[in-house]
Amino acid sequence: MTKKHQFFALFLFTVCITTTIAQEKTVPIFENGEAQIVEGFSDYKEWIRHDLWVETTFNTDGDDKLDRMHVSVTRPSQTDTEGLKLPVIYVTSPYFAGVAGDVNGVMWNVEHELGEPANEERVHPEVVRTGKRPIISNSHLMKWVPRGYIVVHSSSPGTGLSQGAPTVGGENESLAPKAVIDWLNGHAKGYTSPDGNETVEATWTTGKVGMTGTSYNGTLPLAAATTGVEGLEAIIPIAPNTSYYHYYRSNGLVRSPGGYLGEDIDVLYDFIHSGDESKRPYNNKTVRDTEMMNGMDRLTGDYNDFWAGRDYLNHMKNMKAALLMSHGFNDWNVMPEHSYRIYEQAKKQGLPTQIYYHQNGHGGPPPITMMNRWFTRYLHGIENGVEKDPQAWIVRENDNHDNPTAYDAYPNTKAQPVTLHLNKSENKIGALTTKQNKNQGRETLIDDFNISGKEHAQAENSKNRLLFVTPTLTQDLHLSGEASITISVSSNKPAVNLSVWLVSLPWENDSKIITDNIITRGWADPQNSKSLTESSPLKPGEFYDLTFKLQPDDQIIRTGQQIGLIIFSSDKEFTLHPKPGTELTTDLDKTSITLPVVGGIEAFKKATE
Repeated sequence: MTKKHQFFALFLFTVCITTTIAQEKTVPIFENGEAQIVEGFSDYKEWIRHDLWVETTFNTDGDDKLDRMHVSVTRPSQTDTEGLKLPVIYVTSPYFAGVAGDVNGVMWNVEHELGEPANEERVHPEVVRTGKRPIISNSHLMKWVPRGYIVVHSSSPGTGLSQGAPTVGGENESLAPKAVIDWLNGHAKGYTSPDGNETVEATWTTGKVGMTGTSYNGTLPLAAATTGVEGLEAIIPIAPNTSYYHYYRSNGLVRSPGGYLGEDIDVLYDFIHSGDESKRPYNNKTVRDTEMMNGMDRLTGDYNDFWAGRDYLNHMKNMKAALLMSHGFNDWNVMPEHSYRIYEQAKKQGLPTQIYYHQNGHGGPPPITMMNRWFTRYLHGIENGVEKDPQAWIVRENDNHDNPTAYDAYPNTKAQPVTLHLNKSENKIGALTTKQNKNQGRETLIDDFNISGKEHAQAENSKNRLLFVTPTLTQDLHLSGEASITISVSSNKPAVNLSVWLVSLPWENDSKIITDNIITRGWADPQNSKSLTESSPLKPGEFYDLTFKLQPDDQIIRTGQQIGLIIFSSDKEFTLHPKPGTELTTDLDKTSITLPVVGGIEAFKKATE
């Protein structure tokens, strides 16, 4: 063989080897618009894991240094061995390093008169920090790394090994994840230690980031998105708290989240404050004992600048990320209004938006297929048409969470308002009718927090509530959207709680499905009848007119049921507990409930006649 032939053979051999190596590189695989599990990414023993600290733009813990956030990275080995660059699924939380224990006295005492301070100070438990380097959390790893993503976790300011102070909705909780995303895109500095100068760069990512999480962990993706940070392409918040006012107050009323009677924003601060023990005294004095104590206002429940700053709806103008929301219609902890209000605003801003609702309580992510399509489209850039999918997905009663029904939008586009009027009950059971019958007069109830809403619904005769019901349904009736009540009330005292439940009757004692009975609920403070920002003491005997919305819902009320409206005062599960005996009077002629009925008045009449 001549030298020329030898050279040509060697050239062909080199090309073949190079081609084979190239063909053997591990890359993400997509089918039907979804990232598939790839064998080469699936061996967790081969994953690269490391931690670092990202420098932020703020200093909130009283020293003279910018706060640094503790970050952990988990990525396929191919991001080193083959130079592969992948997008990031990012999860941030204040919970990763542990929380305070449930000790007696940690909650505010709720048994006192309205407008008066609690009769005892609450206890401030200390968090015993858990977790050591380099692992912050293992959540989401098995779901996303095998599908061709890098998973990043970080601890929120003042928690775990992250520096700073927790502020529960303050600006630093938005800027902290922004800094991490900036670092992933080369716009912020990362360090190998919390105080050192050795830097680390994210050379293994495309810079495209998606965020997800549940509850507080679902709030923080929205917080990051409202900064408009470059690189955050899509978020999937699950049951997020989008306004701390809406979480701890309701239409001017001091109201606890369901299951946590007496909780307020300072309680949550203590619950998550797992950061550096030496910084806690400064943080407590500055944040909890000054900013929060001066702003939270448990005496009136008014909306103010403190609460406005912790309402993400007020900060959405810069948001660019595609939004997939998820929530349960029977989440009485973080109530469904939290997602709905953000979903509505995102649509107005022209952002790619979808919402997934189920019929259960707190938490509950969308099906993996929905999440996969969302991240595949916006992080990997695969044109799978997800933005053309139906905008709303609702799990119907008794259906599996993975089998939601698609709708053009939420509320149902065929839903129309149907107004029902109250007919006198004399503390028994009155009627709810589409026709307004005049001269129904006024009816009075006596407040008693010891009686539960369930007991109010079951009582055929009670001096402690008013109950009005529709005729028995002769066919199913679909409600979709927000019910709204207009009510005229007076009290014999300067302050009174106002609670409203919409229920499906008869009450089914043996049912374990909450949707069988509770349709939706709402609460308000008559002292705020004119403004959420300023309370005025009630003049005994004078009537005050209020209109407010109940929680969003989408529910099919079954044939054979009646829709009942319960009006009462203190709600045992949610409100303050003043001494029983306050009288609350309702003017029936000036009170009505408007329901969002699919098919409108015609559908309602067919179902009740």
